[in-house]
Amino acid sequence: MRLPALWLAVAFAIGITVAGPHALPAWIWIAASAAPVLLGGILLWRRQVLAAWILALAAWFGLGGFALTLEHAAVPPGHVTRLLAAGRLDNSEPLRWRGRLREDPLRLPWGQRYEIDLEQVEIAGATTLVSGGLRANLYAGPRTGRPPDGLRAGDRVEALLRAKPPRNFLDPGAPDIHSMLARQNVDLAGSLRTGELLQLIVHPRPTLPQRFARARGNLLSRLDALYSRDPKRAAILRAMLLGDRSFIDSDVVASFQKTSAYHVLVVAGLHVGAVVVFMLWICRRLRLPSFATTFATLAVLASYVAVVQDRPPIFRAALMAAFYLIARPLFRRIDLLNTISLAGLALIVWKPSSLADPSFQLSFLAAGVITGLALPWIERTSARYRSGLAHLGDVTRDVVHSPRIAQFRIELRAASDWLARRLPQRLASYPARSLTIFIRGSLRLWDIVVMSLTIQLGMMPSLAQQFHRVTLAGPLSNVPAVILTGLIVPLGFLCLALTFVWGRLAALLANALSFCVAALLACVEWFGRLPRFSYRVPGPPGWLFAAFLAALIFLAAVSRQEKRRRSSRDMRRQPLAFARLSEWIGAAAVAVFAVLVATHPFAPNLERGKLEITTLDVGEGDSIFAAFPDARTMSIDGGGLAGSERIGGYRRGPDVGEEVVSPFLWSRGLKRLDVIVMTHADHDHIDGFHSVLQNFGVGEVWIGAGQEKPAFKTLLAEVRSLAIPMTHKTTGARFE
Repeated sequence: MRLPALWLAVAFAIGITVAGPHALPAWIWIAASAAPVLLGGILLWRRQVLAAWILALAAWFGLGGFALTLEHAAVPPGHVTRLLAAGRLDNSEPLRWRGRLREDPLRLPWGQRYEIDLEQVEIAGATTLVSGGLRANLYAGPRTGRPPDGLRAGDRVEALLRAKPPRNFLDPGAPDIHSMLARQNVDLAGSLRTGELLQLIVHPRPTLPQRFARARGNLLSRLDALYSRDPKRAAILRAMLLGDRSFIDSDVVASFQKTSAYHVLVVAGLHVGAVVVFMLWICRRLRLPSFATTFATLAVLASYVAVVQDRPPIFRAALMAAFYLIARPLFRRIDLLNTISLAGLALIVWKPSSLADPSFQLSFLAAGVITGLALPWIERTSARYRSGLAHLGDVTRDVVHSPRIAQFRIELRAASDWLARRLPQRLASYPARSLTIFIRGSLRLWDIVVMSLTIQLGMMPSLAQQFHRVTLAGPLSNVPAVILTGLIVPLGFLCLALTFVWGRLAALLANALSFCVAALLACVEWFGRLPRFSYRVPGPPGWLFAAFLAALIFLAAVSRQEKRRRSSRDMRRQPLAFARLSEWIGAAAVAVFAVLVATHPFAPNLERGKLEITTLDVGEGDSIFAAFPDARTMSIDGGGLAGSERIGGYRRGPDVGEEVVSPFLWSRGLKRLDVIVMTHADHDHIDGFHSVLQNFGVGEVWIGAGQEKPAFKTLLAEVRSLAIPMTHKTTGARFE
């Protein structure tokens, strides 16, 4: 059977999905997997292979449910989440937490962050063994005491603070912050009132992961030293090379999001691909054998994964690359879709709950779109002409190509001969080489365009569902972004390596790297300024999402089938015509569903004839949504958390308007608000409106008291820039 790993991964994932909301005993899942194995063995003995294969899939379904049940039961008894659930920890008061630093202290625009792997907690003078992760934040201020100097990953420390589990906002559409931080091994979070409440206990011998964490800290310091005069570019390189996005200006982040190029700042598949391609190129230049090339590339990948901070995304990408690299010397032909499925299966076997991670879903959806659609289309177009460029001067090789490619070779030789006759004798050999290089580069550019367009189209519903954004400029803006990222990542690590051996050469290379980063920023910001090329939408309805996914799978299946037919020597005309028709039907269906996702022409989820008042959970302050019987809508105040203001381009805390209020409104299918009401100028009532004004069309703004405050004036200036009518309301005013 073709693509066996894909079918096994799908069956295992379905088992995990079914087991999620149903807490069944483990013995039921064991029976659900053991019974098909026994029955399948009997059928296989009787040579009923297809039935045995179906039962094998049923067994993997049961194994998926059992794996998730086992993961939930495997939480250690001393884990902080279990101690809190059992009431053995009182987190209403500061406690003394002891453990080892997981990373070097992370410098942030507003202070420092400490990630601690917990070992003990002191409660009422008694010490209790505990496990889990604690994130301690130290906010800089005039009265902030200094923490101990020279702290490194692996040091054993004690922190006196009040730590609590991360809190979710209880509104529809709000992000699951608790689960997101749990995937980063952060179970508790708290703030140190002063740096003196963090004490060093001892400098124990660091473990191997802690040594890699120290290496990352050293690399970040060297990167900052190289770009001490240009912190903006240093922030981009910290993100692209080492996964630290702490110092990127909020406006820069918005530009990357508007152009659908934010994946450039998240170390994942693109960056791993750049490292792998660079290593393969180096090994080819050194003429290393296949097994040596694989070993060297895997060693570099392993070091890369160990050093970079964004562990789950880069680990997934590196695992896919590792399976591909291992398969290269062992098999003549590799089906990348099967390889990616094998990597996905390995990940969910190791940690079944990762299937619910949106990042996991987006990673494998992107990989599936590339292998299922982009690569077949590239192999049927540019790859054929690229293969025709090999040994162009050898006329005898024309017959091994199709008539169209043979004619392409003949015309290219004729063009190079025409140019050679018009050049001096010593330059006669250059036209053929120059034409080949130019055409090969043009074909590679075509590959990137096809890849970018396919990914943007295939992931549109998922991006609209997760990020509520449609970016029409994405297929174009990603072309320079991908090319420049392919240069920045290997050059960046080469530059960092040179800082250990030859500082002057590293400084020269840093200038070239700075030029590439400047070009990337210029491209992203230019595309980001294009009007109406990026806008926000509610997530697609469930039926539309499912229909788009089904059409995408159908299109990928027929595209791969046509590619297989084209490569077959006994291809017949009628089946090929039918395959082409099927492909056009699939492409038309995907296009129609994509337009529905992008425009969202659906009525809001409001009940006519009734008045609805919904008070949102925004942590502090107020935000109230009102829907009137005639379906007009009103948002009263926008919430805002103290300490989350923008300071010097950076936001210290969550943006309530973007992360809470807007997702709630999108969950109701809204793209427009008739009225927003600013009752008064307190920060925790108006800060969220900045994002609401950018994300939704607003018919009118009602203004209350407090107009003299600077924050309120800034917000009113934003309202005027959007040309939204404003009305002053006072006590006793009446309205319908």
